[in-house]
Amino acid sequence: MSQVPPAPMQDASMRPHRGVMILVFGILGIVICVIFGIVAWVMGSGDLREMQAGRMDPTGQGLTLAGKICGIISVVLALLGIVLWILMMILGFGLAAAGAAGA
Repeated sequence: MSQVPPAPMQDASMRPHRGVMILVFGILGIVICVIFGIVAWVMGSGDLREMQAGRMDPTGQGLTLAGKICGIISVVLALLGIVLWILMMILGFGLAAAGAAGA
């Protein structure tokens, strides 16, 4: 019969980590909608701060950090998409104006 090792004891005053939720939000931010990425970035920053202060369970620090990084990536990709869209619009209107002026 195999024995299951006991779970590590955590202080009763510590809040449980939300690393899995933050990681899922970060991934959803990349795949579906940047709002999830913003939420992952903000929640991840706050939770990492709480873990460093000793008020939150530090076992989810890796998941929380990964979710925060995914959130940052989703925001950066969204901003790059917006900048590229604006440049395409400027280029398109410029070419349309040049075509109309030459006709």
